[in-house]
Amino acid sequence: MTSTAERTVRDRSRIPQRRGVSRRRVTSRQPSVRRRRSATPILGGIFLAGVCLAMLAPFLWTILSVTKPTNVAFVSPPVLTYEPTMDAFVDLWQATNFYQYVLNTFGVAVISTIVALVIGLPAAYALARAPGYVSAILLIIALVFRALPRLAVVLPMYELSRQFGIHDTTLALSAALVAINQPFSIWLLRNFFVKLPEEVDEAAMIDGCSRFQALRRVIIPMMGPGILTAGVFMFLFAFQEYLTPLILTDNQAMTVPLFIASQLGQTLPMLQQVGAASILLTLLVVLFAFIAQKYLVSGLSDGAGK
Repeated sequence: MTSTAERTVRDRSRIPQRRGVSRRRVTSRQPSVRRRRSATPILGGIFLAGVCLAMLAPFLWTILSVTKPTNVAFVSPPVLTYEPTMDAFVDLWQATNFYQYVLNTFGVAVISTIVALVIGLPAAYALARAPGYVSAILLIIALVFRALPRLAVVLPMYELSRQFGIHDTTLALSAALVAINQPFSIWLLRNFFVKLPEEVDEAAMIDGCSRFQALRRVIIPMMGPGILTAGVFMFLFAFQEYLTPLILTDNQAMTVPLFIASQLGQTLPMLQQVGAASILLTLLVVLFAFIAQKYLVSGLSDGAGK
């Protein structure tokens, strides 16, 4: 009996001790888990900062090369201590027709964007409101045309522009960019029209509007973020296009990307001018994207990402 009672007491006395040990072990592991959790965001931030720095390195190096004096701009090993100068930007505006190239680039981008939206809005609305085999075939054809090489569109446009006497003009360049980017705008705008319920169209037509009046007075005002999103993409595509201006322009309608490419391999001052032009072009694109980012993000969240 005594041995049995003693065993029972011993067993009971061991239970709290084991529980206490296990609790101490758990509590001893908590600080290490917390340290791991706190270290994860720091490591992620360091990694993202390194990736951003690697992506910005060419742009930062261009800024250093442009702001250096010409005699030390391209020496090896590079000179890191120097007196900054803005002579490259001054020479770019005074010694070249850069302002004209900027105007050509903006003009072509604005014209092609407006024409693409004017054509794309009714086309996308028709494809969204009349689903079926015909709409699916037309969308597939538009996608195929978008996937074609640029030369398949640019070379016929070159022959037509020569025949009609509009070669080396912003008109021919804008028409070619509309033909190249129009399928993308139709696909993008169609996704926004599909997002809107058809009851809106029916309510407008009950009030006496025709189909076209419903589109112009009711649907398009509701498509503000979608239209702006498509317009931003069309503008950036046209603003940074290189191959199309290379074939369809010579001097009068030359754009900034073509000017930058034509100056490569020249003298050192001209290379600095090219760097200055590249910086200005990049800053213009960043500024435009920064201004439109609010509407661009809202448009993408409303269905453009489809």
